[in-house]
Amino acid sequence: MNTAPLSQLQVFLAVARLRSFSGAARELGVSTPAVSQAVRQLEEQLRVVLLTRTTRSVSLTDAGRRLVEGAGPALGQALATLTEVSAKPGETVGRVRLSVPRAAVPYVITPVVHTFRERHPRIEVEVVIEERFVDIVAEGYDAGVRLSESIERDMVQVRLTDAFRFIVVGAPGYLERHGTPQRPEDLLRHECITFRMRTTGALYAWELERGRRNWRVPVRGGVVSNDNQLSASLAEQGLGLAYVLEPLVAEQLRTGRLQRVLESYAPTVPGFFLYFPSRAQRSPALRLFVDAARELAAHAL
Repeated sequence: MNTAPLSQLQVFLAVARLRSFSGAARELGVSTPAVSQAVRQLEEQLRVVLLTRTTRSVSLTDAGRRLVEGAGPALGQALATLTEVSAKPGETVGRVRLSVPRAAVPYVITPVVHTFRERHPRIEVEVVIEERFVDIVAEGYDAGVRLSESIERDMVQVRLTDAFRFIVVGAPGYLERHGTPQRPEDLLRHECITFRMRTTGALYAWELERGRRNWRVPVRGGVVSNDNQLSASLAEQGLGLAYVLEPLVAEQLRTGRLQRVLESYAPTVPGFFLYFPSRAQRSPALRLFVDAARELAAHAL
């Protein structure tokens, strides 16, 4: 492994971002001992401790945190430039790292990544599936995918899908046994497949609306899931009502395996958007990915 200062800093930043020596080794394609050696050599050169290591965790010292904040963005730009100059004329090389919620994968990632990689084989695409809200700048992402209403206002937004609804669904058999809710409050008497918020640990209250009035219903049930597709599948099996993206269950609705409940209260959301900081537009790899996403993502949900 090349242990020139730039490489040592690159290794350290990978460990700092992933909080893992083994994770950084996998990402960089080197051995874990090589990662440890590079970080140790950087600490010796700087004469400071950058990382606190235990058998279970890795955390930044104050000096390590200052180095990440000060050198991280500059190093990222330097590495991107080094990669770009190695390209052949007319060829773009690099990496696009994305934070994406699982619900967006079928409509955003699946339609785009395959064709994008065929067009640009030297651009690596890393997709991290996570439901939590991510600070894409602080955590080393080039861009993220979220519902428009969840995106910070200082980010550039690119529409990837049309608007769609969140709906409550249930299997015909479940509705025959337990009745069909007529008002949002009726959900409190039903078995509901719930969702736990990772950021707070609280169960998500289903959001409904009609005209200018809004409801947040604290539903409960015997099954908790953080995956829309699994919730829909469990509802189809008759385990309870589910709150899901309408496009996700289009086939089940068409065939009658699921039925809409409280449809007149279903809220509409603006759709999925790709978002990134304005300075990131300087990255040729990201610009090409944005162009492909605009062309290929599922606008007709």
